[in-house]
Amino acid sequence: MSSLDELRALLGEPAHRQSTPDDWTEVERYVGFALPSDFKAFLNAYGTGVISGELVVFHPRGTSPLLERMRKTDEAFAQRRARALSSGDSEHVPYPFHPGSGGLISWGSDYSGDEHFFLPCDPDPNRWKIVTMAHEEGCRTFDGPFSSFALSFVRRLLDVDRYHGLEPEVLEFLEPEDLEKLATSGEIGPVQPSFEPA
Repeated sequence: MSSLDELRALLGEPAHRQSTPDDWTEVERYVGFALPSDFKAFLNAYGTGVISGELVVFHPRGTSPLLERMRKTDEAFAQRRARALSSGDSEHVPYPFHPGSGGLISWGSDYSGDEHFFLPCDPDPNRWKIVTMAHEEGCRTFDGPFSSFALSFVRRLLDVDRYHGLEPEVLEFLEPEDLEKLATSGEIGPVQPSFEPA
């Protein structure tokens, strides 16, 4: 089973969507090449939305169109990198950003303040890696395609302890029944795999 199939199995079948290959024409013209096929297949099936209440993805025809977001994010990060280079602090921004040669290509974000990019490191877009610009921490590279990254993201949120999301000092002041209510309501603890259209 492919990582895209596993991801779909965890998230459940998407609502019926009308997608056409033309949806991607303008985006791919901006990028200069085709985007990874698993990324397009996922977005064509699910559309713009939030994976497991955390990872935000954007379809070209969504409520927040992908191309518009790409342009703004790529420009903002290119400016950030230029400032870092001029101050001699390029350690946290080691890659150029699109439209620079080999520049990172924005595709999504998460509610922790991280931005996610494709690293066009191969002529075949299906072999591109994922780079996360972690909020205030620099970047991390994931050696795999979009669907493997998203699957790993979903599994990581599912595999946290029951009281995840509470600060230790708060935990000691809550009664067991209050902790149970928070866990049962999904406010703390593991995050069940889901997709919420936006």
